[in-house]
Amino acid sequence: MARPGMMVGENEHTIQNEMLTVGALAPDFSLIASDLSSKSLADYAGKVKVISVVPSVDTGVCSQQTRRFNQEAAGLPDAVVLTVSADMPFALSRFCDSAGIDNSETLSTHRDMQFADDYGVHDTDWRICQRAVFVLDRDNTVRHAEYVPVIGNEVDFDAALAAARNLA
Repeated sequence: MARPGMMVGENEHTIQNEMLTVGALAPDFSLIASDLSSKSLADYAGKVKVISVVPSVDTGVCSQQTRRFNQEAAGLPDAVVLTVSADMPFALSRFCDSAGIDNSETLSTHRDMQFADDYGVHDTDWRICQRAVFVLDRDNTVRHAEYVPVIGNEVDFDAALAAARNLA
């Protein structure tokens, strides 16, 4: 199912599938890490998960979002910050090396876009992810979900971080 969901300039892009809701069980995923290994929710078992979704780390707002959550990750006890995009794993690795991203992980949905479909962030017009942030508890229940309707706008960092801290 497709839905209108993200403004890019004056154009509305189509987003694949429904949005996740607070209280729902988060779908499992298989994402590509920078070392080309596969990562799933099981790799972060028992931890609070902040999943920061960006269209591309090679843009200003996305790189800023990735840097901010990386900086805040150090102060989140027993939590992991994951930045997900459709960027190639090599691009994510290059970005992390140049930006000093070391408190969070970057993961790619590029191979099959399944994560993007399952989490309701797949911009089918450009094959990128809609900007979003999810906070999952230790049992992978969605405790915070925010979908940003305009590609150039930021997520509500304070709300996402407060949700993660409340689960610690």
